Amino acid sequence: MSDPWIVLAVTVGLIAASAFFVAVEFALIAARRHRLEDAAPDSRSARAALRSSSELSVLLAGSQLGITVCTLALGAVTKPAVHHWLTPVFDDWGAPLWLADVLGFVLALIIVTFLHLVVGEMAPKSWAIAHPEKSATLLAIPMRGFMWLTRPLLNLLNQMANGLLRRVGVTPVDQVDTGQDSAALKHLVEHSATVGTLDERYHGQLAVALELEHLTVGELVPATGAPSTVDVGASAADVRGAGHRSGHLRLLVRGASGIEGVVHVRDSVDAPAHTTASDLMRPVLTLTAATPVYEALGTMRESRNHLAVVIDDAGFRGVLTITDVLAKLMPTPATPV
Repeated sequence: MSDPWIVLAVTVGLIAASAFFVAVEFALIAARRHRLEDAAPDSRSARAALRSSSELSVLLAGSQLGITVCTLALGAVTKPAVHHWLTPVFDDWGAPLWLADVLGFVLALIIVTFLHLVVGEMAPKSWAIAHPEKSATLLAIPMRGFMWLTRPLLNLLNQMANGLLRRVGVTPVDQVDTGQDSAALKHLVEHSATVGTLDERYHGQLAVALELEHLTVGELVPATGAPSTVDVGASAADVRGAGHRSGHLRLLVRGASGIEGVVHVRDSVDAPAHTTASDLMRPVLTLTAATPVYEALGTMRESRNHLAVVIDDAGFRGVLTITDVLAKLMPTPATPV
């Protein structure tokens, strides 16, 4: 291929294709899955990126196949053409033919390698890492098209690679683990505190927060004795009086079958005189003592409950409030609930 314009067009196309495959590869590795999930309902490209991230090994096989083909094509088209153009130049400068040929070959190799390495690989890699979600969604649909066309070959290559990995004791995975387990995070916090890069106050709070994964509701229930309660038939005035004496804004409503609900003192302020606690009470959230604290927090947040009754095999165990959990995380003077 001697026409310089054709060679230039092919070279630009091959470098652009290589940049595309490199950007796809690094974008899907660096992109945060939860951000793609947030954008998925309103973006077809984000949904395509999510599908690709769920079969990452096939996507990487496609990226590597594309990069390899582009590299070989540059070596087959661009390098010989540049070599062919440079050799007469050195020959005209008076260099022996063999030396002109060697210099043309070496310089052509350097030029093609530079263009492919810097423009076709390093630049798109840096862009994809700097903007992972943007690049992943922008390139997802065309990459899905390439994967659809070459999927039989990609599956074959992927199966061969996975077979080699299993032979050396490595388990292949199809998704990138985007998080850290609590043990790794705890080690990081301890190390940061030891070397002095983490303030001692924050070290304590972070260490306690990481312990919530293993802490149960039963372990966190304060040993305060009998909870503040009112009878199911208590009047609004009785509710206000009980709240004033106990200093609590939320009171458990006690009936014949045990704890039947929870009443907020605020609801009794403007209530008619004949109103009883049963009229004002709301359903009470009940948790078992074995419930993990992080799960209890999620349940309390979703149900908008600031208070929960904790039970165990023996029956009533105690009362857990949001304040109790916050006091564990950030020891501060508690406010009435």
